[in-house]
Amino acid sequence: MSFRSRVLTAALAAGAVFGVGAAGARACSRVLWADNGKAVVVGRNMDWFMPMLEELWVLPRGIPRDGMTGKNTLAWTAKYGSVVANVAAASDGLNEKGLAGHLLWLAEADYGPRDGRRPGLNVALWLQYYLDNFATVAEAVAFTESNAFQLVGATFDGKRVTCHLAIEDPTGDSAVIEYVGGAPKVYHGRDYTVMTNSPPFDQQLARLKRYRGFAGDEPRPGTTAAADRFVRGAYYLKHLPPPADYRECVAGILSVMRNMAQPFSTPDPDRPNTSPTRWRTVCDLTNLVYYFESSLNPNLVWVELKQLDFSPGAPVKKLDLKVDRDAHIGNCSSQFKPAPPFVVPPPDRP
Repeated sequence: MSFRSRVLTAALAAGAVFGVGAAGARACSRVLWADNGKAVVVGRNMDWFMPMLEELWVLPRGIPRDGMTGKNTLAWTAKYGSVVANVAAASDGLNEKGLAGHLLWLAEADYGPRDGRRPGLNVALWLQYYLDNFATVAEAVAFTESNAFQLVGATFDGKRVTCHLAIEDPTGDSAVIEYVGGAPKVYHGRDYTVMTNSPPFDQQLARLKRYRGFAGDEPRPGTTAAADRFVRGAYYLKHLPPPADYRECVAGILSVMRNMAQPFSTPDPDRPNTSPTRWRTVCDLTNLVYYFESSLNPNLVWVELKQLDFSPGAPVKKLDLKVDRDAHIGNCSSQFKPAPPFVVPPPDRP
């Protein structure tokens, strides 16, 4: 049994049976574990009120893109290749330099009215822009703070997309970026390891201090609300034991993400920000491995970026994990097939 196959046996997930009714909103979780001594790993849960695509894509260097906002739009050519999970856009991914990123829902996000004097960027391409252009968190933060580009919202599954972004790199550096009043608010540093959804990040940090283990006396909360998931993620990350080996490192971050997951149930129309967990990922920034776990399949799969061809002119490739689910298990790096690039939803027009 290979080394990564042994990782698999320690990290299997349970499948799920579900029903979906009333509409809700995306509600996800992200946790970074950078000080375990084995590898810098970050976990992410994708929660949504509708069944989702389960597609991984290999995107090589050299792809020309633009921000899709018409006049005065950002334009660029991908400097780095990446592997991304597609939800009508790159919502989660890892590039060949070890920069990872995750778009999560934030109802309070405000990109401001469209200002045609500023280069525009479709919010659906926000993460892809960073994966294409930056090798480190510091580079991405410097760009964000010094460039007057403007994010423009889009619509997905009938919901106006309002997101914040978390990014990490192999040094353990981290940043959470939110837009409030049309301007970015950046939280940059190794201490910013947990992110969920509402309320905005500064309020999440302040609220955390109410709980035991974080200077407060309230007991650890147990609901699936975003603010409660934030507290649980911070608590269980803080109490993860040092891993004995790489297998325990990956299994450890998966254990935290599973605790923060939301079970399948009919969404409550009175609590639209709670949605079932559809899939989760783990990015290993040290060894450049991207793990994916569907809630519908008890098979953990992974992609080793060092085995992929990111050279300019190489084909875009897709791995559809909903097709023949039983065939996908373990290292699936060789199972990608050439495919036309996925279509990104256009930004909303004023």
